[in-house]
Amino acid sequence: MIVGIPREIKNHEYRVALVPAAVRALVENGHKVMVERSAGEGSGISDEEYLEAEAVITESPGDIYKEAELIMKVKEPLPQEYDLLNEGQILCTFLHLAPALDLTKALLKQEVIGIAYETVQLEDGSLPLLTPMSEIAGKMSIQAGCHYLQKENGGSGVLLGGVPGTKPGNVAIIGGGTVGTNAAKIASGMGANVTILDTNLDRLRYLSDILQGRVTTLASNSNNIESAVVNADLVIGAVLIPGARAPCLVTRDMIRKMRKGSVIVDVAIDQGGCVETSVPTTFDNPTFTVDGVIHCCLTNMPSAVARTSTFALGNATFPYALKLANLGYKEVLLSDNALRKGLNVFMGKLTNKAVAESLGLEYTCSI
Repeated sequence: MIVGIPREIKNHEYRVALVPAAVRALVENGHKVMVERSAGEGSGISDEEYLEAEAVITESPGDIYKEAELIMKVKEPLPQEYDLLNEGQILCTFLHLAPALDLTKALLKQEVIGIAYETVQLEDGSLPLLTPMSEIAGKMSIQAGCHYLQKENGGSGVLLGGVPGTKPGNVAIIGGGTVGTNAAKIASGMGANVTILDTNLDRLRYLSDILQGRVTTLASNSNNIESAVVNADLVIGAVLIPGARAPCLVTRDMIRKMRKGSVIVDVAIDQGGCVETSVPTTFDNPTFTVDGVIHCCLTNMPSAVARTSTFALGNATFPYALKLANLGYKEVLLSDNALRKGLNVFMGKLTNKAVAESLGLEYTCSI
């Protein structure tokens, strides 16, 4: 099979889909791998390293999309990439289609086979391709929050960990999944006063155990969310319903009651955000302010630590890429339940029910 790795073009997106070691393994299995020139540069991977792994370096993305049967990416195609996609082409990447009607329609029009990393799901409910990026985003959300809490960045001037004789900062984390857990680890490790909310009481018991009582766990309901948010210096939006648009849990009215200079980092923004006032931001303009509260809603936060993110993502995605290349999509999708759950669009059909419901489009049961 011909596997293509184009250079990412999203704003300040420095990750690359596969590292040279993965390329070498694909070549050793009899496949041809095409890599766009400078695709790995942002992650500290040179073209020479890909050449040593026996990749073919191309000058333009058009060459890759024209020849490749399997396209491996990190982020969703942008409008200038839509027409490059071809019927029957396998596209593996983060798609986040629930809030993206135009992208969904484009993929349906081009009749690609679109596998979304974020909906590949194992029998135990875990998300093996999303997890490494969620771990990174969770940790980075506290890092970003600390930065924007600084007075010169418009924040309230609160040090989350405090010092002896002063109160620590308050952190409210909405959602106890992978993002929320990693955010809680960092925030509690800094000495912040951390409250984490989730609807799953068993999950809250688990978090209380692993974090050794260093956080307050609360059942997620509107009353508890409001209480935690209003008193927070930093709010982390960490809600995820695989494939579906994130529910709006933090309202504009709650935000009005927060102290001026407080910060919201909505990591759920890829799925539409769980804060009523959230809109996607970029690294060129990472924040905006509503009612005196700073919002950071980056849709590709892990790209800021591109080298770590690239290797972490590649570790997770490579086995699936090799399986698709070795066996072809038909056999893999029929035999691999996890990858079949990742199938979002198939030859003009929308095959993810949660996405279809979010966008009001017709759903077709996957193959």
